[in-house]
Amino acid sequence: MQINGKTIAITGGGRGIGRAMALAFADKGGHLALLDMNAQDLEETQRLVEAKGVTARTYVCNVTNEEQVAAAMDGIVRDFGRLDVLVNNAGIVKDGLFLKVKDGQVVGKMGLDAWNAVIGVNLTGVFLCGREAAERMVKLGNGGVIINISSISKDGNVGQTNYTATKAGVAAMAVVWAKELAKFGIRSGAIAPGYVATDILAGMTPETLAKVTAPVPLKRLGEPTEIAQTAIFIVENDFFTGRTIAVDGGLRI
Repeated sequence: MQINGKTIAITGGGRGIGRAMALAFADKGGHLALLDMNAQDLEETQRLVEAKGVTARTYVCNVTNEEQVAAAMDGIVRDFGRLDVLVNNAGIVKDGLFLKVKDGQVVGKMGLDAWNAVIGVNLTGVFLCGREAAERMVKLGNGGVIINISSISKDGNVGQTNYTATKAGVAAMAVVWAKELAKFGIRSGAIAPGYVATDILAGMTPETLAKVTAPVPLKRLGEPTEIAQTAIFIVENDFFTGRTIAVDGGLRI
């Protein structure tokens, strides 16, 4: 797919990887529909995108809310007249051990609230946004691309039972959607980043950062722009569908 003139929707588009993707698509001439919970972050991304000479619109949306997601997708189609790409980027973490055991006694366990919160945003949110975007892509008849942001943690990471479940799930959903939607000209795939220099990791102490990057063969964090480059590749390569691309500096967890 040629990106110039197309409409790209990005959830979690207010900052971090979402913002980097918005700017990368803008550099290619794409118009941006930015979804996030934080209006101020959205406005800043919109300003940066529009400075590149393309159109950007913002939609304050909770991806776990079915009505809000449907309304946002309707708004995108109304505002732009098309919807060509969805990047399911919104996500949260609420890490904790499955069981915390001390001296043979269970002293803590992952709470149901932490489980439900992460499942809601990272899995249900991806399902809802993917479903509503795909419906509109089918109705518009122009085909499209759906990209789910997974994680290296999809293969299992200590302290991330909830997060791992969601990131494995969104990678698997991308395969299902690729098979089901190909007849409508819609491709689907996923990106599994390793440790990336977003606000959370960038705020680490040098000592903690050194521990995080030590197992990475390239000995550094990834940059949000490097994840954005991968999204560009998926959209532009018309023979790509149903796969997950790892962008992790060679890290295996």
